[in-house]
Amino acid sequence: MAESSEGPGTVPEHDRILQEIESTDTACVGPTLRSVYDDQPNAHKKFMEKLDACIRNHDKEIEKMCNFHHQGFVDAITELLKVRTDAEKLKVQVTDTNRRLQDAGKEVIVQTGDIIRCRIQQRNITTVVEKLQLCLPVLEMYSKLKEQMGAKRYYSALKTMEQLENVYFPRVSQYRFCQLMIENLPKLREDIKEISMSDLKDFLESIRKHSDKIGETAMKQAQQQKTFSVVLPKQNNVKFGKKMYINDRILEERNASELKHTFEEEDENEEEVLTVQDLVDFSPVYRCLHIHSVLGDEETFENYYRKQRKKQARLVLQPQSNMHETVDGYRRYFTQIVGFFVVEDHILHVTQGLVTRAYTDELWNMALSKIIAVLRAHSSYCTDPDLVLELKNLIVIFADTLQGYGFPVNRLFDLLFEIRDQYNETLLKKWAGVFRDIFEEDNYSPIPVVNEEEYKIVISKFPFQDPDLEKQPFPKKFPMSQSVPRIYIQVKEFIYASLKFSESLHRSSTEIDDMLRKSTNLLLTRTLNSCLLNLIRKPHIGLTELVQIIINTTHLEQACKYLEDFITNITNISQETVHTTRLYGLSTFKDARHAAEGEIYTKLNQKIDEFVQLADYDWTMSEPDGRASGYLMDLINFLRSIFQVFTHLPGKVAQTACMSACQHLSTSLMQMLLDSELKQISMGAVQQFNLDVIQCELFASSEPVPGFQGDTLQLAFIDLRQLLDLFMVWDWSTYLADYGQPASKYLRVNPNTALTLLEKVHRGMKDTNKKNNIFAQFRKNDRDKQKLIETVMKQLRSLVNGMSHHT
Repeated sequence: MAESSEGPGTVPEHDRILQEIESTDTACVGPTLRSVYDDQPNAHKKFMEKLDACIRNHDKEIEKMCNFHHQGFVDAITELLKVRTDAEKLKVQVTDTNRRLQDAGKEVIVQTGDIIRCRIQQRNITTVVEKLQLCLPVLEMYSKLKEQMGAKRYYSALKTMEQLENVYFPRVSQYRFCQLMIENLPKLREDIKEISMSDLKDFLESIRKHSDKIGETAMKQAQQQKTFSVVLPKQNNVKFGKKMYINDRILEERNASELKHTFEEEDENEEEVLTVQDLVDFSPVYRCLHIHSVLGDEETFENYYRKQRKKQARLVLQPQSNMHETVDGYRRYFTQIVGFFVVEDHILHVTQGLVTRAYTDELWNMALSKIIAVLRAHSSYCTDPDLVLELKNLIVIFADTLQGYGFPVNRLFDLLFEIRDQYNETLLKKWAGVFRDIFEEDNYSPIPVVNEEEYKIVISKFPFQDPDLEKQPFPKKFPMSQSVPRIYIQVKEFIYASLKFSESLHRSSTEIDDMLRKSTNLLLTRTLNSCLLNLIRKPHIGLTELVQIIINTTHLEQACKYLEDFITNITNISQETVHTTRLYGLSTFKDARHAAEGEIYTKLNQKIDEFVQLADYDWTMSEPDGRASGYLMDLINFLRSIFQVFTHLPGKVAQTACMSACQHLSTSLMQMLLDSELKQISMGAVQQFNLDVIQCELFASSEPVPGFQGDTLQLAFIDLRQLLDLFMVWDWSTYLADYGQPASKYLRVNPNTALTLLEKVHRGMKDTNKKNNIFAQFRKNDRDKQKLIETVMKQLRSLVNGMSHHT
């Protein structure tokens, strides 16, 4: 009934739950049991009933199985009971056997323990040997490191340290001694770095001290490479010297000596050729660079090296204050700089990155600017052309040396052109002194020669050509004085000196020709011209000397074409070339001649003034002496002798001097008559003065200098002659009547001049009458003459006033 009353789905559900309980893990039974309570009412009771039924079924199955195996169990128990007796016997036997084995194995156990201990010791020894074999290379390498440190093989020591750190220390890092070694390596590295930097500092100090020796060697080597090109111009100079009018033998001997000296130096230099490596030990730099490379601090080292070298560069570029005084000062300056940059160039090529081309170029540009400024400043103090020439040669060698190492030197050659101008200035100053000495030593008289040998000596020094002189018998005289050939020789010496500076400047023959001509023009137009003008103005130079100077300048002017040929032979540049500069000798000597001529006129007038100052007229004399004054005759004799000297002058110069002298004499005599301090003149004095003027006119008519036409020279005294004639003839009526007429007899007499002189004569007559007043009543003619004079004076005053009003 109970089963029939169950719902239609209740029984299968309970079966499923029971299967889950039997098959599911006990941890999951809870949800299954919970589902029993969640079903229909009374489902729990029905499930319990179902569960009891299931349990009973299992119990029945267990009972069946037990009944099935019970006989086998009973049989097994029976067998066990039989075996127990045998097991006891076996136990006794096993116990006895175990006792006997224990007694017998005691010695084996002892021996086995010994064997175990030996095996452990052997294993430990093997382990120790293995560990020692592992440590020994480390210790050997560390010992090697110590030896390398002691031998100062620092780069190798650093490599050893790297091996220790990378290869050996990792194998034994667990040992304490290894830790001590590892801790000691940084200190060793610092020691190596400090030692290498100390060596580097010593190296830098050493090359600073020996840079001049390095530079000197480098410059010698550069000079040896240029020996052949330097010798060629000197050979050419010897060739050119044979064609010159200068004393060729001396030049050839000098050039031969220079060539011999050059070749001897070349032979000596070829004996031993040193390089920068021979003079400097660069190993400190290499070591220091390698050490810092290994240490990974290469950039710090590069910066330190470059900083220190820049400091040294500034020290090297700083010149001594007295460098300009001797060539050794310049040589030391250049060799130090060359040594510095030779070292830098070597460092550039043998190391990688320590210095770069950009760095050396920057350093060189900085140095070059400083060098040019220093040379420009110090060379300005040089007054000796030989020193300037030595400086130029040093600059050329300096530039060629550094150019060979790849440094640009164009600015140095530009500087040489500035120094060339200064060199020319020093040459001009030197030759100014030479010219002054020549002029001081000259006797200003024609050169006498007594035989053919002396004649040839003169023409070998100076290119003089005069067929008339050649035909004259010995003894004879050249028209110029000794200074002319000496000046000509010195001008050629100047050209040679100027040429020396142009050597090795890498300039064409055309440029050298232009330089020589321009410098020679400066010598002629400035130096020689200035010396001539100063000579002409010197007080002790007399008229004779001035005449000789004019003659000398004429011959020097004619010799300029030979100087042009001389330069052409040196440079092989034809004078017909379009841009060839001409020598300005014509204008130079023309100016000097004009100055000398003017000085002749001035000194001649001064001499005339000296004679005139000796005049001692008695302006109150009643009667003339009947002859000319002594001072005037001396003056005329002096003029005659002077004008005899003027025969060697160009005709116009002598004529101009003669005319100037006569005009000045006439003016001086006129001023003597019209002197304001002279208050009165007697007629006797006028007559005496007339005698002197007559002598002057006779001198003028005697043609003291040939070339005057007619009475041209006498016209210098025409003013005096007409004035004196007016007083001597007393022809006042004619003068007053014809005044202003072109055909007047007294056309040159100025009314003012006539009035002044007439007033003085009038006062003189008054004074004479006062002295003779006792007989005044018996001299009616004198009284009439005074009245006439007063009348003439009134008329002259009216003429003078009329002239002033007209003006």
